[in-house]
Formats: sequence, C-alpha cells, structure tokens
Amino acid sequence: MSNPALDGVRVLDLTRILSGPYCTQILADHGAEVIKVERPGSGDDTRRFGPPFVGEDAAYFLSINRNKKSVCIDLKIPEGAELVRELARRSDVVVQNFRPGAAERLGLGPDDLRAVNPRLVYCSISGFGQSGPWSDKPGYDLAVQGLSGVMSITGVPDGPPTKVGTSIADIVTGMYAAQGILLALYRRSQTGVGDTVDIAMLDSMVSLLTYQAGNYFATGIAPGRAGNRHPNIVPYETFKASDGWFNLAVGNDRLWARFCEVTGRDDLGGDARFTTNPDRVAHREALFGLLSQLFEPEPVSHWVALLEGAGIPCGPILDVAQVLAHPQVIAREMVTEARGQPLTGTPVKLKEAPSVAPRHPPRLGEHTAEVLAEVLGYDDARVTSLAASGVIDTAHST
Repeated sequence: MSNPALDGVRVLDLTRILSGPYCTQILADHGAEVIKVERPGSGDDTRRFGPPFVGEDAAYFLSINRNKKSVCIDLKIPEGAELVRELARRSDVVVQNFRPGAAERLGLGPDDLRAVNPRLVYCSISGFGQSGPWSDKPGYDLAVQGLSGVMSITGVPDGPPTKVGTSIADIVTGMYAAQGILLALYRRSQTGVGDTVDIAMLDSMVSLLTYQAGNYFATGIAPGRAGNRHPNIVPYETFKASDGWFNLAVGNDRLWARFCEVTGRDDLGGDARFTTNPDRVAHREALFGLLSQLFEPEPVSHWVALLEGAGIPCGPILDVAQVLAHPQVIAREMVTEARGQPLTGTPVKLKEAPSVAPRHPPRLGEHTAEVLAEVLGYDDARVTSLAASGVIDTAHST
C-alpha cells in the first residue's frame, strides 16, 4: 500500500465559506498539505455560522475543514501579502474564492503568483467566472440556485420554486474545482508548467441540468416542477405506504414486467396504456392513481422487502439521523471522527492510495508559527516580530 495520492502536494488555501473549503478538504483528505490562510481575529466566516457550536467553532466550519493547517495572515498589510507570495512560491496549488479582481488588487492574482512560480496551479472560484458580463457580481448559493434553473424544476407543481436541501451550488462547485486542480496537476506532470483554473458556481449548476436541458433542446418547452417525479421515466417517484413514504424506480420495461409479476398485478402489465415506458409517461396520472391504491394498505417495510427481493430499485426515505447510523454508511467509513468529533468521511476510495486518517479541523491560527518555520524557515524572533506588528496572529499556535 502506497502513500495517499496527493502526498507531497502543498495547497495554499485562500478560500472561505463553503465552495473553496469543500474543494480543499477533498485535496486534504487525499494527502495534500493544505495551508488555510485566515483573517487574524475572526478567521473564516463559517467559524461563527451557528448555533450549533462545538467548543469555539460552529459545526458548519468543522464539517468542511478537517486535515488542514490554519495560518492567520492579514492580507491587507503589504507584509502579509508578501508572506502569501512567499508561501505560493513554495506551493503546488493556490485556491481562492475572492470576488474577481480582489486577488489582483492584493498582488495575489494568477499572473502575480505564477510569475514567481511557473509550476503553480492557480484555481479561482467565483459566482460567475472570470469572464462574461456578470463576472464582477458576487455569488451566493441561494441566488445561484435560482439563476441556474434548478430551483425552477425543484418542488411540487403548484408550489413555489424550491432550493435543494443542502448548499448544492457551493458543494458541486467545490467538487469541480478539485477536479480542475487535479487535471492541471496531471498536465503539469507532462509539461512541467502549471495552469489557471477558472470555476464558476453558475457554470457548475448549469452542468447539472443534463437531461432537463436536453428535454428543452429537443422540444423548446422549458421543464417545470414535477415534485419527485421523473420527466422521462414512469413509475419513478415517491409513493405513500400505510406508515410512510418510499421511492420506486422502475427504470425500464423489463423491470416493469417484473414489478407487475411480483405485486400480482398482471392486469397492469397487460394494459396497453402501460406496456412501454413512453406509454406509461403518456398515462402517468392514471398509473399513479392505481399504484397509490396498491401501496397504501401495507407498510414501507413490506414493499421494500418485496420489491428489493425481485431486484426492483426502491428504498425508504431516511432522515439525516437514520442515514448517519445506517450500517452501509458505517461500513463504508462515511462517518468518521477526529479528536472525538464525528465527521462525514470521504467518498473517494483508492485501494492502493488510501485517504489520510482524519485530523480535527484546526483552531484559528493553530499552525501559524509552525508553517512559517517549516515552510519559510523563519526563526522565532522573526515570527514574534511579525505577530507584534499585526501581520500574523499566533495566539492559538502550538
């Protein structure tokens, strides 16, 4: 078994809130040394995104900042920006999610840093990207969800547009940012030269439209809200049993025939309205009514056992507490802990290059002195002088 896949890669993390920290946590989970630069005194805003709090920090912050080192540097002081440039000179990757133009004003833009380190991979995360008429606008998850079209297709037909239950715009942007960084690192391994990665929240969300966009391109009709129903497959939605709700996903005609057989409803299988998936889409309301009557008398457990036994995709709808206690989730190490703090695990499993054992999210500025000494070679006197002048904060350094 070898070292983690990103062992030896140093990431200078200038991000805050969610999209950037989620990206750098992915990299940290796979062995990258992530140096998180935070504002002295307050740090990443998400440290105060509570309640709930665990000790000094919000649970929100703890969920996306494991395996990182926290360094407090005031970027608005010229000496602080110069410190970041020195760290960038010794790093493989820089990630930032300032508004477009802010990094350049600090002398920390891609041209500034790649001039001193041509091998540097520089990733900019923003709401709308580094080009286009909206490039200078700030991006917030809720606003981008609405702008992306995703909210227009989420929710019940006669209800309001609905956001996804997690901050999906931030999270998927963080995932794409990590992907872009890895692509640039691979290219650097071939060319010896770094690259600039431009990731936009709106781009990321538009990419999720996939078949909904395809349906619009094919018909010219913008899709609307359909609740839990699939626009192209029937039955593929949520049904009510006697004691709760479950999802049923009959994805093809073969599964439909098996469904009719195992439920004893050969009459449905022989009904010309439901023979093929296009037939069932055309007559979805009639089929939904018949299936609702079928499912209502028995509990969720009955239907799940019956249908799963026949190889028909289905499942109960679990709440967060049930998911985090589920034996499959536990077996896959998707619940882990660091210093006694439960955390979600990493979903990417490499057999020969395992992810790192989780380390507790850092206290604010916990590693300031350590990083300046180990990465830049600063002695105690120089670190003390920088702290005294307010360029750095070493209050929580170990």
